[in-house]
Amino acid sequence: MQFLDDSLLPENQQPLVIQVAPYGPQYMPGDSDDIAVTMQEQVQKAVDCYNAGATVLHVHCREADGKGSKRLSMFNELLDRLRTAVPKMVLQVGGSISFAPEGEGADAKWLNDDTRHMLAELSPKPDQVTIAINTNQMNIMELMSADDVAGTSFANPALQAAYREMSIPSGPAFVEEHLKRLQASGIQPHFMLGDVSQLETVERLIRRGVYTGPLILNHVMIGGGQDGPSPYNMMEFIRRVPPGAVLTIESLMRFVLPVNTMAIAMGLHVRVGIEDNFWGRKGERLTNVQQIEQIVRVSRELYREVATGEQAKQIYQIGTQYKSADETLAKLGYAPNRRAGELGSPLRMVA
Repeated sequence: MQFLDDSLLPENQQPLVIQVAPYGPQYMPGDSDDIAVTMQEQVQKAVDCYNAGATVLHVHCREADGKGSKRLSMFNELLDRLRTAVPKMVLQVGGSISFAPEGEGADAKWLNDDTRHMLAELSPKPDQVTIAINTNQMNIMELMSADDVAGTSFANPALQAAYREMSIPSGPAFVEEHLKRLQASGIQPHFMLGDVSQLETVERLIRRGVYTGPLILNHVMIGGGQDGPSPYNMMEFIRRVPPGAVLTIESLMRFVLPVNTMAIAMGLHVRVGIEDNFWGRKGERLTNVQQIEQIVRVSRELYREVATGEQAKQIYQIGTQYKSADETLAKLGYAPNRRAGELGSPLRMVA
């Protein structure tokens, strides 16, 4: 991304889009007082988060027993209710559906490719479905401390072992087919990228015309196969993102606030919520709404406006698709594809 002399001045930055992940499918209701279980509670949680300042909702569902749901019919019901309850929010379905293990000591794994492809058939359709790129380790325990998991089901060694061994199944065949189906359904992919190598794969997909649309992405700094929450990782990833992309920073537990504060200052966007983090200062729990309110205060202290729902949809370019690889490259600010016989660095010529 490009930073000009005046890029850090808030009047030259987009309004801040706050993405919230309030449902935390990997946790059980007893892990937090802020976990919504019934359908009515899940809808009310979205309303509360929107009223606090969040404009993008990362959607998962729960069954009546409190476990993360894998039933698409339940997602359809929740999406239908959310369209009425929070019509101005961007509805973003988590592409894993739910990776929570079925029982104590069971594997924590994502659903199979055929089931995840069916997310393109959700009705009503969401604005976005998240997509991971490249099969990779996703050991979410690597950066968690004993303090982080104290008082939660994650203090159970068997559950920790399950999540330590979790991986993301997202190979080339799945990714290309999934992007094809999402675009055909008019659903925007939201790319969840853990490092620069995954960003490079997305660029190749764009150059080949597999994906033709806005590049809306999260830098997922959660360690264990993704980048860790180091400012060096963050700045290198930012440097490699094309200027026309929209970038949100995501981390976990008490790393969330410091990396989000840096992101706000640089004009980027942020993610909060109990799927990522339970904590404020050490030992002090924060609810979803409290996390959103904290970010709103930080942004206002930096004199940066917080996006409305309408502004968030404009910034995310919901509903936009491009006609070709060339148009996509141009809109994102990437160099064009090399033409036959063209030597040196391909440059876009101005008429």
